Amino acid sequence: MTSTVIAETVPLLAATLADEPGEAGRRRRPSVAMWLSVAWIIGLTLVAVFADALPFVHDPKRTNLVHAHKSPSSTFWFGTDKLGRDIFTRAVYGARTSLMIAGLSIVIGLAIGGTIGLLAGYFRKKIDYVTSLAVDVMLAFPALILALAITSTLGHGVKQVVLALSVLSIAPLIRVVRAQTLVYAQREFVLAAKGLGAKDARVLFREILPNVVPSMLTFALTGLAILIVAEGGLAFLGQSVTVPTPTWGFMIVEGYPDLERYWWISIMPCMVLFLTVLSFNLVGDQLSKRFDIKESLA
Repeated sequence: MTSTVIAETVPLLAATLADEPGEAGRRRRPSVAMWLSVAWIIGLTLVAVFADALPFVHDPKRTNLVHAHKSPSSTFWFGTDKLGRDIFTRAVYGARTSLMIAGLSIVIGLAIGGTIGLLAGYFRKKIDYVTSLAVDVMLAFPALILALAITSTLGHGVKQVVLALSVLSIAPLIRVVRAQTLVYAQREFVLAAKGLGAKDARVLFREILPNVVPSMLTFALTGLAILIVAEGGLAFLGQSVTVPTPTWGFMIVEGYPDLERYWWISIMPCMVLFLTVLSFNLVGDQLSKRFDIKESLA
């Protein structure tokens, strides 16, 4: 049955990726903004991961009051804060914190939410009813308040923030994967596999899961953007990782009182946060068009 899936999927992807002169080909072709977004995400990730070895990235905790409140220049690209710390350096290490937390959270959400969504969409009946009810209850809670409740109860730290954001990502992922599973569970190759006596585990993980993976990855990219903003919101409210670990949200709130005089302290990390979230959204939107995710969920 896997060969049947490949036979159906390869021509579709080939037609999608082909540089056809028609309107559909132009609409599906990746835009310049999409490639710029990919370059930004890759560049930011590499700089964040290898920050310790880069010559233009310094110690984010090093203070020097002589250089306090320096505006952006060739020496300090993003300027300095009230303690003379390099804002560019702190933004880079803040990217490491945000990307790590959001990445771990979305992986946990994919593992738990994806599994539950597959089971609910395939077996239906009581499992689907209970799952749908639980998802509706979870989505009824305001996301930020739920995250604040978790971090306020368990304390501040990377593990606590990852747990809070993972909980926020599970319910939407269950809904997306369940919807996709419902679509593919009625396809011919799945019905044929069942007719040939294939076990449920084989049908789920060999026939349905490979077709659901594109929607999971697409939602994961969009979810990363949402979780990065959520982590920044928690940091802004003082409920993220503890000081002195730099985070974008904490940097923004730190410069807020002097925003009129020393605008760069808040605006620079805001711009990095904005460009990162925008890039993830653009790439996720392009992938959703490429794999017709919205159409299949309609």
